[in-house]
Amino acid sequence: MFERDIIIIGGGPGGLSTALHLARDFPHLASRILILEKARYPRPKLCAGGLVIDAENILQRLGLDVGEVPHVDADRIHFGFEAKGLNIRVPRRHALRVIRRDEFDTWLAGKAETRGLEIREGITVKKILPEKDGVLVETDHGNFRAQVVVGADGSNGVTRRSIFPNTSIHTSRVLEVLTPEYEDGQRKGAYFDFMPVLRNIAGYVWDFPTQVDGQAMRCWGIYDTNILAEEKRPPLKEPLAKEMLRFGFDLNKYEIKGHPIRWFSPPNQMAVPRILLVGDAAGADPFLGEGISIALGYGALAAREIGEAFAKNDFSFANYKHRVLKSPLGQALLTRWFLTHVIYPLKWRWFQILIWRILKPVVVFFARIFVLNWGKRLSGQDYHAPTL
Repeated sequence: MFERDIIIIGGGPGGLSTALHLARDFPHLASRILILEKARYPRPKLCAGGLVIDAENILQRLGLDVGEVPHVDADRIHFGFEAKGLNIRVPRRHALRVIRRDEFDTWLAGKAETRGLEIREGITVKKILPEKDGVLVETDHGNFRAQVVVGADGSNGVTRRSIFPNTSIHTSRVLEVLTPEYEDGQRKGAYFDFMPVLRNIAGYVWDFPTQVDGQAMRCWGIYDTNILAEEKRPPLKEPLAKEMLRFGFDLNKYEIKGHPIRWFSPPNQMAVPRILLVGDAAGADPFLGEGISIALGYGALAAREIGEAFAKNDFSFANYKHRVLKSPLGQALLTRWFLTHVIYPLKWRWFQILIWRILKPVVVFFARIFVLNWGKRLSGQDYHAPTL
């Protein structure tokens, strides 16, 4: 039996952000934290790897420069319908930074270790058992006992299943493909096209620039929230194949990978006494499926909740969900949840054209106020507002 005050299950952005924020804001707790990661870095992770400015703001507040990670910068983000729409740019900087998750997570874990945080790799958690005065964590390397457990183990993680075994979940489906870069460099930015909505796929096709081992590549994919699952739908890869073929790529020639994303919904439960959830375990962005910045934000909020719990000797975490929902992160998630249930079910072509082509200034203004820049408000960092 091993004793720790705080055990974080999962060494991805949510878990590492929680640990790093605890180490910064409550340094006396740093030596009492143990992070358990089932894989070994660098571990493969299916993820488009888009870092929005919100993620960079949170990392900067931690004194971290994500520019150290191999990346590709997109100067604009294009949101559209059937290839036409609006461009979002950020003055004097990139609009989106694209990383590979294996490289990003390894870098972030390294930063955590340099700040005295302990990570144990190759340990699989089997069960979480809350007790009156602690939490028992059963693993394939023996049992651990902690005052507090943070579930940062993703959409299908054991933490959430252990403490909320019967709760309903909202899960999207995602396919992802890597191809070579365009030969003629015809597209430079990051692209989101909502044309699948007309066929009851409540999401979008994406196309990002990326790199693999320093080689320029494109990351393609399709995201479906699944809120139109009761309707008749084509195979998920069909709209993606059509979009790729438009640029000369045959989907059948490339490896397709898929994964689910558990997304945020207001009824989501986030904590029980001594155990709280962060990242995809708590719920990712439902509208776009964005996970990295959201996980980093959860980590900041969870760290504050845990630090106060030790100061007050109150580990009920009764106010954690309230803290999340009232925060800039929570307000952005609530807005995106609302948009998910408005924009995707209204499948008329004229409505999608109205949103993405005609109401450009209105959409950008709304996004600036209610959807973007929550990381700046959460972290207190300066930011540059996006422009058309």
